[in-house]
Amino acid sequence: MGRWEPNARGRLAQAALELYAEQGYERTTVVEIAARAGLTERTFYRHFADKREVLFFGTEMAKDLLARTVADAPAGASAMDAVGAALEALGAEFQENVERVRLRESVVSAHAELRERELIKLAVLAETMAGALRDRGTPEPAASLAAETAVAVFKVAFARWIGGPGRPDLPAVLRAATAELKGVLADRTPV
Repeated sequence: MGRWEPNARGRLAQAALELYAEQGYERTTVVEIAARAGLTERTFYRHFADKREVLFFGTEMAKDLLARTVADAPAGASAMDAVGAALEALGAEFQENVERVRLRESVVSAHAELRERELIKLAVLAETMAGALRDRGTPEPAASLAAETAVAVFKVAFARWIGGPGRPDLPAVLRAATAELKGVLADRTPV
């Protein structure tokens, strides 16, 4: 593959995932990633700050999707319904490339440094949804509570989806987790 070919960023990300799976995250170098993608080390650094960031390059797309979906929710939608729709939209994106998502998750979950970076990404996504809710007129602390709760639902549903048998539809798993949360919040049974 020549350096002039399009989608250098995507090619670098795919090459990195393949190498991380083959030889491990720690043992993979930027030079190897660039070579696998048919690019130079310099090109790698034009797209990513370091080899860790290759695993998080979709964060901007996720932020845009979440913010747009919350903004486009029907006027009468509750904050939780708006963030629920946003999660389902993100889940549909994940569903498009299950194997890549699964491979990425196995790399991230195996390294403390990457798990920490994943938590930072989730905090950014929560703040993105909270901001979109505030723009819709949802006051604080309701906007932040709904967004943070949505991230918690996403984490539980994602773990269920990625670790479960087969690959059920992630948006459906997210809907089920949201319904379970509503049941928990409505439960008045003393413990």
